[in-house]
Amino acid sequence: MRVHVIGCSGSFAGPQGAASSYLIEQEDADGRLWRVLMDLGSGAFGPLQSAIDPADLDAVIISHLHPDHYLDLTGLEVFWAYHERDDLGQLPIHAPAPLPDRLSAVLSRDGIVPDGVDRAPFDYRTLSDGHRFTVGPLEIGTRAVLHPVEAYGFRITGGGSTLAYSGDSDTCESLDELAHGADLFLCEAGYIEGRDDRFSGVHLTGRRAGECATRAGVGHLALTHIPAWTDPQVPLAEARAVHTGEITMVQPGDILEVPA
Repeated sequence: MRVHVIGCSGSFAGPQGAASSYLIEQEDADGRLWRVLMDLGSGAFGPLQSAIDPADLDAVIISHLHPDHYLDLTGLEVFWAYHERDDLGQLPIHAPAPLPDRLSAVLSRDGIVPDGVDRAPFDYRTLSDGHRFTVGPLEIGTRAVLHPVEAYGFRITGGGSTLAYSGDSDTCESLDELAHGADLFLCEAGYIEGRDDRFSGVHLTGRRAGECATRAGVGHLALTHIPAWTDPQVPLAEARAVHTGEITMVQPGDILEVPA
């Protein structure tokens, strides 16, 4: 399994890259390459097109409905609805239930069918806590995590590998369960100890991400979702102070291999 970091800036697109978006690739037994996009935040649709042809996507999964995790679906919808190809079909979008109405509101229209076409380009599928589904060779499970809005983390297995993704979350039991034994734990660390203590139930710090990784016994902790005003070396040092395993601070354009 491979994870392409399309965007990893926390809370908004930063000067060096887009907000959260990750492309997962996994081959099946017949050698067919499957591609699942995990979040598509503000500014991410541009660099996504540099990584792949979006027409090759098999599905999209959205962790929650803050703009830095879903807003560039507006661009993907335009691409899918008006593309010169007429064989794209409907793209499955697995997301919290309000997503169709949210996108329609952003685009100032009623309903889910774009102007000038006769069907919706997206096939919306609703997530819930403990939900399980498959996309090709990938098995995907969800857990509700601690964030101010309905939010999910994902546990994805394929090819003998397990990827856990925190989405946006503060420390919670379900996040520990999600990450348990994962080969790669892609985990947000948007806050800093001391500086952001006045906020609770929103984001992890590097320290709390490291503590979660230790409790869960993950193989590789990859920190992400660092806002532009934060020196990434600070949450990285916080995580290293409490977790002795492998730790990476991800960058836009990184390709992470999830070991079997």
